[in-house]
Amino acid sequence: MVPAPPQRGGKPLTGLCLAYSRQVPIRVVLAEDNYLLREGLTQLLAMSDEIVLVASCGDLPDLERAIADTNPDVVITDIRMPPTGTDEGLQAAHRLRGERPEVGVVVLSQFAEPDYALALLEDGAAGRAYLLKERVSDIDQLVRAIREVASGGSVIDPAVVEALVSSRTAARQSSPLAELTPRETEVLSQVAQGRNNAGIAAVLSLTDRAVEKHINAIFSKLGLSEEPDTHRRVKATLVYLAERGH
Repeated sequence: MVPAPPQRGGKPLTGLCLAYSRQVPIRVVLAEDNYLLREGLTQLLAMSDEIVLVASCGDLPDLERAIADTNPDVVITDIRMPPTGTDEGLQAAHRLRGERPEVGVVVLSQFAEPDYALALLEDGAAGRAYLLKERVSDIDQLVRAIREVASGGSVIDPAVVEALVSSRTAARQSSPLAELTPRETEVLSQVAQGRNNAGIAAVLSLTDRAVEKHINAIFSKLGLSEEPDTHRRVKATLVYLAERGH
């Protein structure tokens, strides 16, 4: 792990400054095993007054130590890193969901791989972003994604959404959500926020059975009836986020 150099603003924010959340920079840990890309991202992030890079690292063990040592608001991570070069970024995101659910995660990938996006969102879309590496040269787009996940929102790369929903949207002239009733749309909104059936029932003042009925209707109308349950919820979430412009 490499401690990040001081950035603009210099002095640490303490005391009453913390009460004004919009004035407090977002604390970011960066994990990327490619040295040149890691240095490039470091320089890009230094251009934003909204971001403070508190640590950068090149593998999963260093990332875990950096998170424990620096308590970041957001983690930016490559999807594949040492020690195995498979799905370390997803492992980190999954662990953070259970241990530090307030920490946002931006996963960077070289390819528009739907299976990786599905795995990232299995535990809910809140505070998660999946971006292609080709996007990160645009500092505004990267900062928007960081800002979104820091506030509990979601960002999914348009190329990934297209890969997941293009076959269904091509078969329809209208929006995939156009067939949903207002209540079904409300239920899908809660699904997209990562709530389970009991949580949705509590928020919308419905019975568990009514929620299950609405969700089954949503899956049917979106053409997801034959998918495994976890993937149905994730794909329905992606359709919702795509239509809402996230």
